[in-house]
Parts: sequence; structure tokens; C-alpha cells
Amino acid sequence: MQSKNLLREIELLLKSRHSIIFIETAEEERADTLIKHLADHLDIGLFIWSVSKGLRRIDVETKGSIYQTTDLAKALGHIESSNFPAVYLFQGLADFFEDKFLVARLKDAAKTFTDKTGAIIITGLDISIPDILKPYSTVVKFPEPRIEEYQELLHHIIRDLQAKMNVDFKLDTEDLNKLLNNLKGLTLMEAEKVLTKAIVEDGTLAPQDIQRVIDAKIKIVERDGLLEYYPFEETMDSIADLRGLKDWLAKRKEIIMKPEKAREFGLSFPKGVLLLGVPGCGKSLCAKAVAMEWGLPLLKLDPSNLYNKWSTHRTEL
Repeated sequence: MQSKNLLREIELLLKSRHSIIFIETAEEERADTLIKHLADHLDIGLFIWSVSKGLRRIDVETKGSIYQTTDLAKALGHIESSNFPAVYLFQGLADFFEDKFLVARLKDAAKTFTDKTGAIIITGLDISIPDILKPYSTVVKFPEPRIEEYQELLHHIIRDLQAKMNVDFKLDTEDLNKLLNNLKGLTLMEAEKVLTKAIVEDGTLAPQDIQRVIDAKIKIVERDGLLEYYPFEETMDSIADLRGLKDWLAKRKEIIMKPEKAREFGLSFPKGVLLLGVPGCGKSLCAKAVAMEWGLPLLKLDPSNLYNKWSTHRTEL
């Protein structure tokens, strides 16, 4: 449903003459698939540009790239000279925004879509849009993968591996939900690598693989040094009193363990729990117990690490 909504949103932006659409995402493959659906739905041409291959037309059977379009200026020149409706998807274009000449060429290319159907779509993360492009631009955030997408990915992985080896699936519904919940926050590509490794190691997907998935996820989320993982150590038995919190958590545990049943009653995943109190009153203990109770990883973000990251970045500049 999220992908369909995003598709409609981008289609509306394109029809309302937004010449440059920035899509914030690290998942180029998901963005490629979405834009292919868009071009197919609108029945217009689709070109994809990359640093290594240049500009290639995707919607028809062609061989190779358009001549010399690994040169970004010539690729933008091709857009200017084209007279037919098309979508141009650029991967990594924002890396060249320090070049004022190329930014000016991009602006000129964007102007051509004032009287023809199409747009320039740019994917990437943390994109800083030059001022001269802002009147022609808009930004769309790509949604994180949904549980259903992780489940579909798992289905495809098992199907593909079964063509090469025997795969023994030993997860019941509750364990499967735990596994899928612990994949949240990973891109589909990262999740694919983690799940494939867990299955290939012994040819099975069993409850003990949930911890393997968590361990692999820990390495991924700790790469930037901003998040710190806390292992499961505490249980609700370690907490004295706080009956209201314990009762609240117990009632909502079913939403975590049986999300399909919860959705039947219109219940959604809790947005979070806010714990307030003086130092030493047990907030951290409660957080660890909640992670254990719900079978979810506990990650700590220290705001001082954010400041340290950016201050270091400024020093390097």
C-alpha cells in the first residue's frame, strides 16, 4: 500500500510539472522498480543514468548506453535535445552538485519539461539541493520496507535457495513474526544478505536463527558509531512494582507476537514508551526489561555522539 501511495504521489508531482524530483533513499533497486512501474503506467520512455554506464533506455530493447553519456554534461544535453516524453532516473547525481556548470546544465534540462511530459528523478541520501534548482524541485522520502515486504523477500529467498539445496523451515507463526520484526530498520538488500546467510549456514531457518539475525543487524546498525546495542539481561521480574507499566506491556505484547490478529481489531504497533523519572529510579532497567518482554533489540542513541560526529566532520573539512 505504501508503494502504491508513493507511486501516485510521484505521478501527481510529474503531472503538475515538477521537473526535478529528489527521492531520499539508499535502496536504488527499490527506487528503480518503482520508477519502472511509473513509466509503464504513464506509457512514457524511461532512461537510467549511472557513473559507470551513462544513459541507457530501459523501456525498450536496446544494446548498450547512449554514446558518450558517461559524461554527465552530454547526458544532460541529450535530455535538452529530446522531444519525446520520458522519465530520466539519475543515480548518484548529487555527488556532482559542487560543479556549478553541471548544475546550470541540469537546470536547463529541467526547463524542457515545462512543455512535455516527464521529469528528472534523482536518488540518494542527505542531498543538498543547490538554490538555483529549488524552484524546479521537490523532495520525496522513500518509505522503509513494511513487514509484508520482508515476508515476501523471505519467501523469494527460500524459493530460490530450494532450487539449489534442501531448506528446512522450522518457524511457527510467533517465531516468524519475531524474525520479521527484528528485520525492521534494514534495507531489503541488507535483509536479503542476513537471511540468506542464516539459511545457507545449516540449510534451516529455525528459532535459533532469530538471534543470528539480531547479531548481524547489530553489526550493521553500529557501523556509524551512533547506536549502541544492549544485550538482553533483565526481565520484568527484576522490576519492583510498576504494575501499571507491566499491565500495559502485557496487553500489547500480542500486537508484537501476533500482528495479523491485532490488525483484525484495528490495533497498530505502539509508537513508543516515554519513561520519565529522576536519575537512578530504574528507567534504563525498565527499557531493558521491555526489550526482553517483547523480544526486540534494544539500541541506545547518545545525542552527544551526534554532535561529535558533525564536529569531527567540520574539522575534516
